[in-house]
Amino acid sequence: MKIINLYLLLFLALLSISCTNQPNKPDEDTTSESIESERPVIPYQQDTILREAEIFFGSTAQGMADVLNQAFLDNGLPDAYIKGEEASGSIGIGVKFGHGDLFLSDGTASKVFWRGPTLGFDIGGNATKVFILIYNLPSVDSLFTGRFGGVEGSLYYVGGFGLNYNQRNDIKLAPVRFGLGWRQGINIGYIQLSKENSLMPF
Repeated sequence: MKIINLYLLLFLALLSISCTNQPNKPDEDTTSESIESERPVIPYQQDTILREAEIFFGSTAQGMADVLNQAFLDNGLPDAYIKGEEASGSIGIGVKFGHGDLFLSDGTASKVFWRGPTLGFDIGGNATKVFILIYNLPSVDSLFTGRFGGVEGSLYYVGGFGLNYNQRNDIKLAPVRFGLGWRQGINIGYIQLSKENSLMPF
């Protein structure tokens, strides 16, 4: 009888250890949710971007399509875009601040702000409309984790519209600017995006 009880206790102990080592259901669900959250962003169609930019800048704006087509030629179709406004001032070295709305192809939209220093050759200030194409975007949060430096020699200018690139790792921003007093010097510097407004340009 004692031997039977001993075997029974040993069996229950082994069963308990076995159950403890089995993977549980919540872990599997967590993995599934993680994979879902890392789903790649779907790029926009070219016609959609051109139509949105035309509405934003105005249908009579000359040079807009040429500048956007240059961005498509260089980078393909964007994963997201920002429609906004930007103000800047300079005495050789200056600052810029901007705000707008970020749009994803799944219909998601959110507010976004940006800021940064500029280096130019003029004195004064200006206000511009800005349409920013965003490439290689793994997630929205990745926009707010660092600074996007200016890409040297990337300025493209047609009929009052200017295109240049800012990049951090694989993520590339392609701001298209148009407005009174648009400055070529504005493409030298970096952009830092945030979910909330800030008066600190650096």
